[in-house]
Amino acid sequence: MAGVGKRAADDFEDLLPQMADKLGGEGLIRELCNGFQLLMDKDKGVITLESLRRNSALLGLQNLREDELVGMVREGDMDGDGALNQMEFCVLMFRLSPELMEESWIWLEQAMQEEISDKNKRP
Repeated sequence: MAGVGKRAADDFEDLLPQMADKLGGEGLIRELCNGFQLLMDKDKGVITLESLRRNSALLGLQNLREDELVGMVREGDMDGDGALNQMEFCVLMFRLSPELMEESWIWLEQAMQEEISDKNKRP
């Protein structure tokens, strides 16, 4: 996992799969969106390095080092604007959880198989 410290990854790997099991897919996404709201800069509507520094303790991430915070923003910033929008944040959280990524592929495969099965049943 380039750019993000192992400690940060371990925090999410421990929690996200459990949250997904407990909340289901939609509930997990809702909670990720809530996390985004807590971390974002209210004026800019994105997570900046400064807002991440200021608000990370709200999510139990107060022990992350500066280089880990910088790495999280860099790794998640897909459009190169130096900040994380809500989609980038959610994608980053999934990427930090390999177990959850594996489950996501399983869910996708199941949904595709159901779709194919439904199409084959239609006249």
